Amino acid sequence: MIDKIDQSVHSAPSARLRYSLRQLEVFVAIARSGSARHAAGRVARSQSAASSALAELESALSTPLFDRIGRRLVLNENGRALLPVSIALLEQANELQALLTDQHVAPLRVAASLTIGEYLLPRRIASWQQQHPGSVIRLAIANTSAVVAAVAGLDADLGFIEGPQTHPDLEVRPWLSDELVIVAASTHPLATGRASKNELAAATWILRELGSGTRQATDAWLIEQLGQVKVGFELGSTEAIKQLAAAGTGIACLSRQAVAADIASGRLVELQTTLPTAKRRLAIVMRRGKLLGQATQNFMAHCHMP
Repeated sequence: MIDKIDQSVHSAPSARLRYSLRQLEVFVAIARSGSARHAAGRVARSQSAASSALAELESALSTPLFDRIGRRLVLNENGRALLPVSIALLEQANELQALLTDQHVAPLRVAASLTIGEYLLPRRIASWQQQHPGSVIRLAIANTSAVVAAVAGLDADLGFIEGPQTHPDLEVRPWLSDELVIVAASTHPLATGRASKNELAAATWILRELGSGTRQATDAWLIEQLGQVKVGFELGSTEAIKQLAAAGTGIACLSRQAVAADIASGRLVELQTTLPTAKRRLAIVMRRGKLLGQATQNFMAHCHMP
């Protein structure tokens, strides 16, 4: 049945299309909201018109796209196969309309993990919008697990993550290299000399929350080297971690990107240790099978620039 969908969506140019963009728009809105009633408001149509558009699309494709569970419409296997292709077609239609009518294209939805969203992407977004003043980027910042969920759920066009995450619906592309460093206040007992593994294992640590990419990389590095660490604080904010560390409360492990300015100002110091350097690879994730619009592809290329 999925083959039937693929044949209709990717039919030859000379073939008569069996679906309309309006039907696909209604289908995507229902997939995201779970009901024709809620979807109707998103596409400025009545509930009956939205239900009719879905029925016409399912009839044209000769297959149901949703399982009817009570009052909710839940994507079935065929609907899940059609969804990313439909979204891509609608995005390309928006780009075509903008090209012909001089209107702005739909906003590019980007999700990024905390370190990337706060320290790496802002200047890239700023330079992008200087070059593309009509482009709108909506940036959502969350931990890596939430970013992966947003991209897999088609709530974001692109995701930028820190952790070694995998997901069956996502394609992962390497991006930039990063390094984890251990920092503390200049008054901390370990701030002078070279801290041994025993001293680090006995120290109080201030770490990111579970589910963050930085925490995953930190645990992998420190547990391998130290066996265990004494976690005094788990926080979902990099700035809060730096505040606690600067106050002498404990030692922290963060991205060099996040603490570079604090080390330069003397607010924090990088601890000298006997541990090997902790390198990690940041990545870009996108929904597998989703056709990327030209604006999305151009933004990705822009983000690879130094």
